[in-house]
Amino acid sequence: MLKLFYASGTSAMAPHILLTDAGLNFELEKVNLDQKTWRGGDYDQINAKSYVPTLQIAPEQYLTECAVILEYIDFQARQNDGSNYATDEYWQERVWLNYIATELHKNFISPFRKGNWLPNTDDSKRLVWQRVAPRLAYVEARFQGPWLMGQHFSMTDPYLFFMTNWMHRLDFSFDHLPKLKAFDERMRQRPSVQEVLRVEGKPHSVTDG
Repeated sequence: MLKLFYASGTSAMAPHILLTDAGLNFELEKVNLDQKTWRGGDYDQINAKSYVPTLQIAPEQYLTECAVILEYIDFQARQNDGSNYATDEYWQERVWLNYIATELHKNFISPFRKGNWLPNTDDSKRLVWQRVAPRLAYVEARFQGPWLMGQHFSMTDPYLFFMTNWMHRLDFSFDHLPKLKAFDERMRQRPSVQEVLRVEGKPHSVTDG
């Protein structure tokens, strides 16, 4: 059985949503990112990068990096039929996964953050907004709707939702991003998203201090 190592409110939310949405059997293991521990002991023995998500796919076999994990889950959900391989949609999905990972996800993380947490000062939030605003505008301009890839929900959507969820947590404005605002609201209506938000509960604090 698949095992997802996660911390509430982190990028692990994306594979958590995709696993739930796909109806795959999996277990959850919560990680304390401050202490680098989980109920089995030292988390760095699972993932030496000291962050989540990590997906255990077999005994002593683990995957890291959110985009890779999402692709693995999607492959399993398609029952390995390979029907989508090397199509235009296949490559566009990977373009978006990599864009979200490198241009959005990493730029949401302030160099002044403490530990694994989000920006927690006004200055660090301003710096992050300067970085992510033009990249969010790029997504907005190319958003097909109702989902990122168009008419069909794909593995890119949970990752993008993780980003819009961080916008809420940091009080960033959707004023010039109506498509992303509608997307965020649409995602919150999915039973899988509601279940994941319920299970993960309150994320770590992003307040000053």
